[in-house]
Amino acid sequence: MTARFDEVVHAPHRLRICAFLSAASSVEFSALRELLGVADSVVSKHLKVLQDAGYVAVSKPTGLGRVKTWIEFTPTGRAAYTGHVAALKELVD
Repeated sequence: MTARFDEVVHAPHRLRICAFLSAASSVEFSALRELLGVADSVVSKHLKVLQDAGYVAVSKPTGLGRVKTWIEFTPTGRAAYTGHVAALKELVD
């Protein structure tokens, strides 16, 4: 892993989203909304930035009942987050 500061990850809401995703294989949209305590539109905006960077994959599996939106790290996203955290640790040390 290479320590590298990442501007996409660094924004406070995106950093919190990435930290939450790092501990799970996938996360439902509403869990992120509750974690951040913001409106759907704010979560969507930050997920769009992460998705455009190739850091997260967003899916809406179809089936019975209400369709839920699921978010998961891509390998690129997990590497970017891990590198960003390592760079922050280097700053502290």
